[in-house]
Amino acid sequence: MDRELMAEGIRKFLDGLGHGFDGDDQARTPPRVARAWSEDLVAGYDVDPDRELTWMPAPAEAGTVIVRGISFASMCVHHLLPFFGEAHVAYLPGERLAGLSKLGRVVDAHGRRLQTQEHLTSDIATTLERVLKPRGVMVMLDARHTCMTLRGVRKEQSRMVTTVAMGLYDRDVSARAELVALMKQQGASATR
Repeated sequence: MDRELMAEGIRKFLDGLGHGFDGDDQARTPPRVARAWSEDLVAGYDVDPDRELTWMPAPAEAGTVIVRGISFASMCVHHLLPFFGEAHVAYLPGERLAGLSKLGRVVDAHGRRLQTQEHLTSDIATTLERVLKPRGVMVMLDARHTCMTLRGVRKEQSRMVTTVAMGLYDRDVSARAELVALMKQQGASATR
């Protein structure tokens, strides 16, 4: 990423707002914003999601693996505003079993890019299918979009849910329904 070019664009944007650079702190805003975007908000462009998804041989009797509540944040490609929420990722292993933290890394690698939620859901599922070669994959994202809560219709409580199912979970409606129920299930509290 070209941070100098990004900072120049931020300067022009602020000039377009009629915002002057009176103080030293304000003059540092464009490079500060460029650094925040390149090092964090869209850092996923520098990450290969396939390499993040390490695996080991799966036991023959391996059942469905579900990881719920993977928090994520992304930037809407249409308005450059954030959307954020939780990813629920499931797969039925074939011969490969992913490291638990690796599923969260794949979500981040794709999420830290300019995205739409629909594409993000598909990107995560496609990476799991390509690298793990499972018998089935399902990804569900549940997110709030600031492009809908801060502007436009301003519906603060709205959420968007997207799903992608592949393999067994695409073909078998009852298996998919069972998986959706498990993904939506609230965990029991550890403290009573």
